Amino acid sequence: MPNTVTGSAGGSARLTGRSWGVLLVLCGAIFLEGIDVAMLNVALPSIRADLGLSTGMLSGVVSAYVLGYGGFMLLGGRAADLLGHRRMFVLWLVVFLAFSGLGGFAAGGWMLLVARFVTGVAAAFMAPAGLALVTSNFPEGPVRTKALGVYAGTAAGGFSLGLVAGGLLTSLGWRWVFFAPVVLSALILVAALALLREGAATGTDTAPDTAPDTAPNTAPATGTDADTAVPGTVGERPRGGFDLAGALSLTAAMLLLVYGVVRLEHPGDGPGLTGAVFAAGLALLGVFAAVERRSAAPLVRLGILRSAPLVRVNAAALLFLAAFAGFQFLATLYFQEVRGWSTLQTGLAMLVIGIDTVLAPVLTPRLVNRFGNVRVLFGGLVLAAAAYALFLPVGKDWTYAAMLPALLLLGLAFSLAYGPMTMAATEGVAEDEHGLAGGLLYTSLQFGAALGLSAVTAVNVGAGTGLTALRSALLVPVAAAALGALVLAFGLRAPTGRNVTPPTASAAAEAPAEAPAESAATAA
Repeated sequence: MPNTVTGSAGGSARLTGRSWGVLLVLCGAIFLEGIDVAMLNVALPSIRADLGLSTGMLSGVVSAYVLGYGGFMLLGGRAADLLGHRRMFVLWLVVFLAFSGLGGFAAGGWMLLVARFVTGVAAAFMAPAGLALVTSNFPEGPVRTKALGVYAGTAAGGFSLGLVAGGLLTSLGWRWVFFAPVVLSALILVAALALLREGAATGTDTAPDTAPDTAPNTAPATGTDADTAVPGTVGERPRGGFDLAGALSLTAAMLLLVYGVVRLEHPGDGPGLTGAVFAAGLALLGVFAAVERRSAAPLVRLGILRSAPLVRVNAAALLFLAAFAGFQFLATLYFQEVRGWSTLQTGLAMLVIGIDTVLAPVLTPRLVNRFGNVRVLFGGLVLAAAAYALFLPVGKDWTYAAMLPALLLLGLAFSLAYGPMTMAATEGVAEDEHGLAGGLLYTSLQFGAALGLSAVTAVNVGAGTGLTALRSALLVPVAAAALGALVLAFGLRAPTGRNVTPPTASAAAEAPAEAPAESAATAA
């Protein structure tokens, strides 16, 4: 049977018909998530007017998705590793399709709340499974770099194109904002069932014939780790029972923490309750850590969090999206409330940010192959901080030409940051933990978006009204992007090339140092 990926993992390679088909299916799913969120944000005023929703209920519609997505993301990532990437991807795509359709038939606020919460949960299981499918279907090297460049560009493009699509669909009726994703989900589902396959020999998720011609299989792991008692071959699903106590404590903790972040949007609304929610969430995280240390088959191998590069990348991801989510919210307020532009005009004005959809697959892989993920990601964060700073002197009568440099620079920043961020999140991680690594990344991104929105809302409200308040709140994205660049700067001394250490070798090297810790924990 002919291969669809030719070339070696370390040299030049090309993608043929079937591998492009697999990649487009996975890109379609991540595009679906981005466009779904962006379109809803544009349609919110029309939804409130038609259903007679209060401001609190309208805010709850947005928060429900955030709660479902952020609360279940880590569980979704680990479930993909344990139960199969393809199985989780297809199952939760069906759930996403069904509840998106339910939202379109909503006759009241509570029905819309339920639909958005479950849609968020579905996305939380689907996103890390999709990322793991990309990394497992395409061998490390130029092939994976190219695939992840296309994947990241499509993901970012979903947000920018969703603003325009949302404006167009809302003009036909806000319910089409929910029905359009149903049609797209159905097409992706049919293609996924035809193209994605579960690897019978190894238990990994591979598309038919996507193995490289010359890349050898990675050797089985021989070492153990402090936080897992079951070593396995790279790509092999972890064995052992399902960690129910860990799953329950982690999901409850994440739900409480995300809810606490959402409450920060209104700092004067019950600060005591907000503090209690955060305290309960942190306490449950402590319970989760204790459960994992004593579990024979932990839901999350805590040793993965000892990787300084992984922690830096996730922190940078959180700050990067915090900055963008805050800026997007403030820019929308400026265009619609200060300038009086329509939703469609607002979407068209911000469409230029979608230049990353073109640049990410073309420019970013070349830069990554030359300079490495961290350096390119660092450059993206620096450009993002510069773009937000250029928007600071925004005025009531600014021409679009005056705004254009900042928006173009932000599009370039996205093309440099999003792809390398996705690549670095799984770099050096064993293949059977790619779902977990993807869950960590998307959790960071979701928390970042919620924190950014809460921070700019609080500053905007506290600073008064008008352009003065808007300019004050714009300092938040500048500071967040600059802090993200500073976090990454500590990792710039790392080698510029791609990580060539097999994940199993890394785990084996880690094991001797961690074994005493495991013994101590067990004795305790």
